[in-house]
Amino acid sequence: MTGRFAPTPTGGLHVGNLRTALVSWLAARAVDQPWLIRIEDLDTGRLPDAAVTADQQLDDLARLGLTSDRPVVRQSDRFGLYAAAVAKLDTYECFCSRKDVVEATRAPHGTTPRYPGTCRDLSPAERAERHRRRPGSWRVNAHQATMTIHDVVGGDLTDQVDDFVVRRADGLYAYNLAVVVDDGLQGVDQVVRGDDLLTASPRQAWLAGQLGFAPPVYLHLPLVYSADGTRLAKRDQAIDLTTLISQGLTPDDVLDRLAWSLNLAPTGVHLSLAELVERFDPAALPRQAWLTEPSTWRSSTRPAN
Repeated sequence: MTGRFAPTPTGGLHVGNLRTALVSWLAARAVDQPWLIRIEDLDTGRLPDAAVTADQQLDDLARLGLTSDRPVVRQSDRFGLYAAAVAKLDTYECFCSRKDVVEATRAPHGTTPRYPGTCRDLSPAERAERHRRRPGSWRVNAHQATMTIHDVVGGDLTDQVDDFVVRRADGLYAYNLAVVVDDGLQGVDQVVRGDDLLTASPRQAWLAGQLGFAPPVYLHLPLVYSADGTRLAKRDQAIDLTTLISQGLTPDDVLDRLAWSLNLAPTGVHLSLAELVERFDPAALPRQAWLTEPSTWRSSTRPAN
């Protein structure tokens, strides 16, 4: 199965990102299939240093031995492909703000509100009037479809597909569209990523079918948190590979800790990537989040929790 790792260039890759990249690489190599890297730099206006950051991310992956088997693709170069995909879909313009959607659905705090179809059946006159007030985003009409996906770690997940945004009001294409188009056109049939994206998978699998692509096999990995329960995030300047190396660790030290956290290697044992491929078993991957404190890691024979 063709796998991929698709980071957003918002900062250095923290250990959670590197851990996901490693699992993605191992899952592809375990079935003797290629592994790709794609830079998800859709929001170019918000990411002025995206090119520099992406190059650093690629360097960090290479220091762990993880390199793309094909030329690296950048989403900022692919807007024409996304436009062609949107043209194939049944879409409509929506003028609701996020606040409008939350208030209409009364979504609990911290959950993703499900769009209720407010603008789906506007008359031409109503649509023209709202368009004069502000530009709208474009939503795909899912016709209240239901989709089931199978996740290697979490099992089956069934959900109703709401009318989600495929192109934003500012003209940029939405992540849920771009990721499906890219995976389909690149032949990616195995998606490994953090389990914070699990709930987006039914809508993405449904969209893949609408665009003529087969949905991929999903593997959502539990996230990495600091010992105090704080989720690691690039924007929060969480510990990345460069920082860990500056603290005295080697790339092999970091790789050893990641492998240990994935139940692939015992403490105090260094295994090469080739050896990790031989040991890789999706069924043995941890089902719980990993709590660790990278800032306290030391180069030693015993990984610290």
